[in-house]
Amino acid sequence: MKDRKAKAKLIVLLGIIWIIITLPLPWIVNNPEVSTAQFNTIIAIIGVMSIPFIVLGVAWTLKPELTT
Repeated sequence: MKDRKAKAKLIVLLGIIWIIITLPLPWIVNNPEVSTAQFNTIIAIIGVMSIPFIVLGVAWTLKPELTT
């Protein structure tokens, strides 16, 4: 049971780190020409693009033999 909880925590942590790293927030927030609609669109695109990478991380964490 502890092993599953540890894996779940690791997966959540890796997903959060990936999303935070991929956000170009300084470029978006410090630019006065970026409107709220553009900001929301960019965040949505980044979120959709992150899904496959998070899924791969989860799959490789659960089944490490898939990497070879």
